[in-house]
Amino acid sequence: MFWKTAGRILIVIPFALIMSAIAALFVLVTLGLERITQFLHVNPIGNEDVETIFAVMNQGMMLMASITLTPALLMVVIGEVARIRSIAYYVLGGGIALAAIPLLARYGQAGTVASSEALVWQVFATAGFAAGFVYWLIAGRNA
Repeated sequence: MFWKTAGRILIVIPFALIMSAIAALFVLVTLGLERITQFLHVNPIGNEDVETIFAVMNQGMMLMASITLTPALLMVVIGEVARIRSIAYYVLGGGIALAAIPLLARYGQAGTVASSEALVWQVFATAGFAAGFVYWLIAGRNA
C-alpha cells in the first residue's frame, strides 16, 4: 500500500503534470500562432508601422511572463486529495486554471480593468482543456 501510494506521488503525478504541460504548451503555441496570423492578416504590418509590431510583441511577452503553475497545481492537489475521477472535473478545471492566467497577469496593474481580449481567453482555455484531458488520461482516472 505504501509503495503504491509513493509510486503514484513520486512517478505518476509528476509525469502526468509534465505531459499535460507539454500538451498545453503545444496548444498555446499552435493556436496562438494561428491567432497572431489572423491578427496580422487583418492588420498588415508595413515598414513604417513599428507600433503594431511592438503591440504584438508586448502581448506575446505578457502571455509568456504570466504563465504560472499555481492554478493548475491547486486543481491537481484538490483532485488527488478528494479522489475525484471525473473527466469533467479535470477538463473543466484545466480550462479554468489556464483561463485564470490572463486574469492573474493583470491583477497587480493599477488603473486597468481586469479583463482580457476574448481571443486570449479562448486560447488559454482551449490549452487548459487539452491539459486537463491529458492529465485525466494518465493520472486522473485512477485518483
